[in-house]
Amino acid sequence: MTAQAHVIVVGGGVIGISAAYELARAGAAVTLLERDRVGAGASSGNAGTIAVGHPPLNRPGRVAQAVRQMTDSSSPLYVKPRVDPGLWRWLLGFARYCTDAHVQHCMDVMAPLGRHALSAFDRVLEEERIECGYTPGGYLEVCSTEAGLEGVRHEAEIIEGHGYRPELIDGDEVRRREPALGPDRIGAVHYPESATLIPSLFLERLAAAAERHGAQLRSRMEVVAVTHGSGRVTGVALSSGDTIAGDAVVLATGAYSRTLAQPLGLRVPVQPGKGYHRDVDIGPNGAPPLRIACVLAEHSVFCTPMDTAVRFAGTMEFSGENEVMRPERLRQLTTAARAAFPDMGTARPRSQWCGLRPMSMDGLPIVGPVPDVEGLFVATGHGMLGLTLGPITGEIVANQILSGSDARADGLLPERFV
Repeated sequence: MTAQAHVIVVGGGVIGISAAYELARAGAAVTLLERDRVGAGASSGNAGTIAVGHPPLNRPGRVAQAVRQMTDSSSPLYVKPRVDPGLWRWLLGFARYCTDAHVQHCMDVMAPLGRHALSAFDRVLEEERIECGYTPGGYLEVCSTEAGLEGVRHEAEIIEGHGYRPELIDGDEVRRREPALGPDRIGAVHYPESATLIPSLFLERLAAAAERHGAQLRSRMEVVAVTHGSGRVTGVALSSGDTIAGDAVVLATGAYSRTLAQPLGLRVPVQPGKGYHRDVDIGPNGAPPLRIACVLAEHSVFCTPMDTAVRFAGTMEFSGENEVMRPERLRQLTTAARAAFPDMGTARPRSQWCGLRPMSMDGLPIVGPVPDVEGLFVATGHGMLGLTLGPITGEIVANQILSGSDARADGLLPERFV
């Protein structure tokens, strides 16, 4: 398509905003439509960690681990017992991808993409002068058990084999780097290539940059269908009954992508994986003033300093398309934090939140043109890497639409599920 094409981006999270930004920057006419508020959802409520080079969730032993945890509503992974054929088909498909060969395939795709992701962040932040608390230097994945340490050591070996530089450190060095951690932490892996930021600020300022380049960002606009004819996209239909014409449509609709894709014959095997966070103010009876972000490995809880608070985020819950907050899931975050940080107080959280992450069946994002529907593109399935891969996904989508392809997405194309 020419740079003057009108592209409709459906979805106002980090993937949609990044795509709108890159398309508008390249000169395309862009309209972004968000059914709620631009920048809401999992894109602003995540842990604020840019984590590159990690293996997928689909790994040998993952299914057995999930079975042990899945019915315990206070465990890191929880599957609400219910009759949901779509979920059980997804879980069976997920299990089929839990092989060493698939982990190697994912690393071959994602390790190089992670380096491009870091470059994309650097470019966007510098060019647009975005201030969002961006802090390089990585994070610590901290362990309190030998089993936990063995798990993170194994993951670090995989990552190191693909050109990254994880560093294994002992308990004394852990406490030197982060004095707030307690004496029971026996070791950690430091991931120096990663970074942290305040996601709500990044999204707000990236959205403003997209508008400066000419993109129109419109909230409270619910898309109910993609319109098409003679094998190509013609635009979108809204819940209001109106239609908007376009030369191309990008479905950056996260966990809700299946609804718009299914009528077009496109299989998008994603499930909503609910995550939670609690923000606790730093202070005498609150959170400790962390020097560096930490992941509490045994509980899968991220602890990210964000200005005057610490965000405790994590858990994975498969309970359908809802944003019901379960108190026991929130309590898990606080329990893990108090065990790790002896000086953690009892102050009430400044805020607490839950949101849905689009979890793909094979652990890889789904990014690219839809077969048999010219002008339709999908950008979803990023799981817990939406923030990490936002800017690079925007680059890829813009290249696919305006230049016809982007080799970095060869392992991410939706045709793999046809």
